[in-house]
Amino acid sequence: MADTTSDSFGFSVRRLPGFTALAIACYAMLYAPIMALVAYSFNAGSSIAVWEGFSLHWYGAAWQNEKVQEATILSLLVATVSSISATILASMAALGTTRIRPYKGLTAIYAMINQPLMVPEIVTAVALLIVFAIIKSTTGYQGLIYLISAHTAFCIPFAYLPIRARLESMDLSLEVAAADLYATPLRTFKLITLPLLWPGIIAGMMLAFVISLDDVVITEFVKAPGQDTLPTYMLGQLRRVITPEIHAISTALLSISIIMVSIFFLLNRKKS
Repeated sequence: MADTTSDSFGFSVRRLPGFTALAIACYAMLYAPIMALVAYSFNAGSSIAVWEGFSLHWYGAAWQNEKVQEATILSLLVATVSSISATILASMAALGTTRIRPYKGLTAIYAMINQPLMVPEIVTAVALLIVFAIIKSTTGYQGLIYLISAHTAFCIPFAYLPIRARLESMDLSLEVAAADLYATPLRTFKLITLPLLWPGIIAGMMLAFVISLDDVVITEFVKAPGQDTLPTYMLGQLRRVITPEIHAISTALLSISIIMVSIFFLLNRKKS
């Protein structure tokens, strides 16, 4: 359809000189480093740049590394709890900004919800550090709740956007029909809105999970001693000595992201 429209106006971007070469160059810049990372995770030697043969040694080394195991478990725990919490709060915020009559200040509320997307992450990290330092000095509590709360706050807008987009694209006729049939708002939400909203909720939760799992800056500022997640552990290793073990861990994280995206598309396709 797009090609037909462009041809009707006598213009097609694919006919521009050098378009194919530029597209290939863009893909190469995007994916060549990732392919190199994956390839060198199977390097038999300890060099990160010199190929010394194929081996799964560094995957085994990472799997048996107790610090990697502890960091992985902590990362999955924080990402799971924070993504679920962020998705619940984002769903409530999306419903509160789409299923009501427009009022003065609604745009400001929308901007405040998405504020973490616009503010540099380092600023958010420093602000959370100050707030949590005050709470720690007052209560004396040094637990994991600070890291989970920080990740939840940062992930809310990432979960909010797909949920809000799903709500805005939904046909309201079913909800109106349910109201005409004297269904309560709660029953309408349970039987109609929520089932239709599930793809957006799953997308928001997956996006929040990946963002939390990958975060370094906020985690580095907020975490207490002994609370290294997988990304902060990798950052610490890069400051000491670089081995293909880091490549293996990065490839594993990449695989998790690809699997999650694939599952989402399969579920969404089945839903359709």
